[in-house]
Amino acid sequence: MFYLIEESLREVNREEVLKAKKQYVAVLTFEEWKQYCDSFDLGIEIDPELSEIFTTKAEVNYDSLTGSFSIPDRSNLSGEDAKFAFALDEKGIVFIDDNGKAEEIVQNIRDTKKCRIPCLERFLYDFLDQIVKEDIRLMEKYERELDAMERAILDGEENLPSTRLNDIRSDIRDLRIHYEQLMDLGQELEENENNFFKQENLRYFRLFLNRMARLHDTSTSLRDYTVQLRDLYKAHLDIKQNRIMTVLTVVTSIFLPLTLIVGWYGMNFQYMPELRWRWGYPVVIAVSALIVLVSLVFFKKKKWL
Repeated sequence: MFYLIEESLREVNREEVLKAKKQYVAVLTFEEWKQYCDSFDLGIEIDPELSEIFTTKAEVNYDSLTGSFSIPDRSNLSGEDAKFAFALDEKGIVFIDDNGKAEEIVQNIRDTKKCRIPCLERFLYDFLDQIVKEDIRLMEKYERELDAMERAILDGEENLPSTRLNDIRSDIRDLRIHYEQLMDLGQELEENENNFFKQENLRYFRLFLNRMARLHDTSTSLRDYTVQLRDLYKAHLDIKQNRIMTVLTVVTSIFLPLTLIVGWYGMNFQYMPELRWRWGYPVVIAVSALIVLVSLVFFKKKKWL
């Protein structure tokens, strides 16, 4: 697919792109790129290998800027990334994509964006913006979910969905790495080493970098939040275990003197006068009950119960 950058993207054929003086956008499969790459005169000697794309990055060449995108699927961040390559110069940009992600983003731009002053820099801003446009809502969704977990912990619920918490933490980590890569790419564009971009239009890249910095900070805060929740849950478990140990200690302390009495009178020596005393049994019961009562009052005053 070929487009000219006008007020909105206008779809054209390859011949019109090559003849027109306007900047262009092309989305090609790898096979189409091998067929048409010479006509774009981008000076790329090495064909981009789509199977070897692992990160989002940009590299400055002598007379072109090349790179790749590795975009996580927002609906399944642990799944396979959408990967494609690109090459650009002052005349336009070519995306080399076999999975259709680049074409989807370009189509969204064509359908939703109009520019008073069309230029390649604005298109690149819109393209990068499309990648992260829903991420604020995604962060808000994660934050609400983590807030619900925190309330559950504070309300004393025993079963924290630790698997889900780990999934959220992993997703946020992947997004944070993605944002760092996008920031590196944006800085490479803003650097404008080959003077492909007009100085007054570099503000688009600064605008994008500011947005990425906010998203990166938000993702870092949420990742720290997940760690705090794990610590909070562990603290509540420790408190619960301490309460159980306190109760067991109190019960043991109460029954220690009773155990002593049982052991003492279980020896059955011949000359133990209490063994033949008429009131011995009820007195032992009364003494045992008194010991229990005094122990409970003592522990209650100490707030151990």
